[in-house]
Amino acid sequence: MPRRETSGGTGGGTAAAWSADVVDHRRTVGQSPLMPTWYPKDPLARRDDLRIVGAVGSVSRVDSTGRTRWTHRCGGRPNAAHLSGDRVLVTTDSLEYTPWGHLGPALLLDLADGRLVAELRGRSAAARGDGRFVLGLEGYDVFDTWEYDRDGSETDAWRSYGHYVVGTGLRVVEADRQLPTKGRVVRLLPGGVVEHGPHLTDPQPPEPLVLRDGTILVLDGTAVRAVGRGLDSTVLAELTGAAADLGGPTSRKLRWDGDQVAAVVSVPHADEPSLHTVDTWTLALHHRT
Repeated sequence: MPRRETSGGTGGGTAAAWSADVVDHRRTVGQSPLMPTWYPKDPLARRDDLRIVGAVGSVSRVDSTGRTRWTHRCGGRPNAAHLSGDRVLVTTDSLEYTPWGHLGPALLLDLADGRLVAELRGRSAAARGDGRFVLGLEGYDVFDTWEYDRDGSETDAWRSYGHYVVGTGLRVVEADRQLPTKGRVVRLLPGGVVEHGPHLTDPQPPEPLVLRDGTILVLDGTAVRAVGRGLDSTVLAELTGAAADLGGPTSRKLRWDGDQVAAVVSVPHADEPSLHTVDTWTLALHHRT
């Protein structure tokens, strides 16, 4: 029997151990706090006294004093970086529109000197330790995740894609952008095996949150769903009165607000796309021991 994935700490997290109360709901109209930005976050990644920073056309390693240790030139715009052992994987946006939109190459670099180890293709990634990474891509009949070693050699592959939750194993909150969606929360096991968990109703859920026992929270449409390590699932809250009820395309996010969780849903106005109706719910979480 496969070893259970243990993301998020020690012990066995179950969805049934959690409950939640909606303690606040606010609606505002204005600029959306969820609008994407073309500017890279600074830093893209951090470990101890090193930082990986991005700029248009380059990615650099900077130490705690602000000294640049190396710079690797690239033809795109870095958007995320992941550190694993002596390697860093940097995903990029292309400066020009391509058949894959603004997808740029994923650069596997030597952390010591910035040397290019391999140029890969993928939109989202996660570090797995010991110089290993997973890298995923969706679209044009591609819905796949690949695992690579520190030399950029493929070591495993799965028919799944979405948000990665990494621990001693790997779970995925799938995002297939299809209606009706076939997405689930799944676990990726060695040999390309996909262990299926609960179905989702949202074809493009936002990034999940990981609770202290490894349970993950997923904003599945307007439901906040808990999924345990065993892929058991329960709905903790339904977000009533959502801006999503207005029927427009939505942007959604789960984020921490101290020890509480905020769920944000943003809908642009049809006659003024720069203007958004933004609903924010605050949830208090409770854990039964």
